[in-house]
Amino acid sequence: MKKEKDKRVNARYVSVKEFTLYFFILAAFSGFHMWIYAALEQRGLIETNTQFAINVLIIYVMAMAALAIAVISFIRDKFFLSPIRKISEAVRRIAKGDFSVRVAPRRKGSKKDFVDVMIEDFNTMAEELASIETLKNDFIADVSHEIKTPLSIIQFYTTALQNSAIQPEEHIEYTRTILEAARKLTTLVTNILKLNKLENQEIVHEAQPYDLSEQLRRCALAFADLLEQKNIRFEEDLDEVSINYDPLMLEIVWNNLLSNAIKFSNPGGGIFISLKMQNDSVQNFVQIAVTDTGCGIDAAAQKRIFDKFYQGDTSHAKDGNGLGLALVKKTIDLLGGTVTVDSTPGHGSTFTVCLGV
Repeated sequence: MKKEKDKRVNARYVSVKEFTLYFFILAAFSGFHMWIYAALEQRGLIETNTQFAINVLIIYVMAMAALAIAVISFIRDKFFLSPIRKISEAVRRIAKGDFSVRVAPRRKGSKKDFVDVMIEDFNTMAEELASIETLKNDFIADVSHEIKTPLSIIQFYTTALQNSAIQPEEHIEYTRTILEAARKLTTLVTNILKLNKLENQEIVHEAQPYDLSEQLRRCALAFADLLEQKNIRFEEDLDEVSINYDPLMLEIVWNNLLSNAIKFSNPGGGIFISLKMQNDSVQNFVQIAVTDTGCGIDAAAQKRIFDKFYQGDTSHAKDGNGLGLALVKKTIDLLGGTVTVDSTPGHGSTFTVCLGV
């Protein structure tokens, strides 16, 4: 198999600086050799005492070999082993859980050799591991919060139901509250299981031709009560398009995008969904866009919005557990499509899904 060259490597295997150093070292060795030979010849030792001259040259060669080995070892340590030792030490620190460690670049300019690229990749890996560790800690905190709250509600109202003096109206209200808390727990666990199955590719998608525009209308209709409660106007511009995908998997996408749009839209706001057939120089594709007039997403949050367990609203003022958009991204990736976000804080967001047809 032909190895693909890393395009980031743009430095010579031996730089001009290193080549010049090697050249002068070898030139010095050669000059010293000629000086010894000339000195021996001037004293007539080469002709009169050949064995002595040979012994001197042997000693010289051994000394120069030792010096050359020392110089080469120094250069090898300076330019190769030293950065490797730094990387090794950094790896040990990461293995102990210190994800803040970084290895300083060797070169200040834009030129990079394989060691420079390896250091760059190591630092990228360390950043990713630090991000994953942060997400894991956030997940534990978030899930603990999400689980603790409904469990506390269920415990409180179940205890209240044991009081025989409560009125029938209160009994109905307490039961409704318990059911709502149980629903939130079920949604949380279901989303975690779905995401786990998607990541492990345990869900086998079965493609079939179906009307995408009709599916989008049905999904929107399921949120009619929520739209009415928040007085959110809903508009659509849907081309009649049939696609060949797994409808159950795409239903996960549309439900999460619509739920997210409703959640972050202010009362009296609006949601707009469009479905258009598009084409570029490569293929035809369908483009589905869900736009809301909500609070918007800042640039920093947009970079992580599809990460598992990430919530831009760290105050937990909105319902959610940071899994919905991660489910959207993983599902679309498995189906070979793309999902992007375009948002301005205070002016709403647009999530765009593209699927090849």
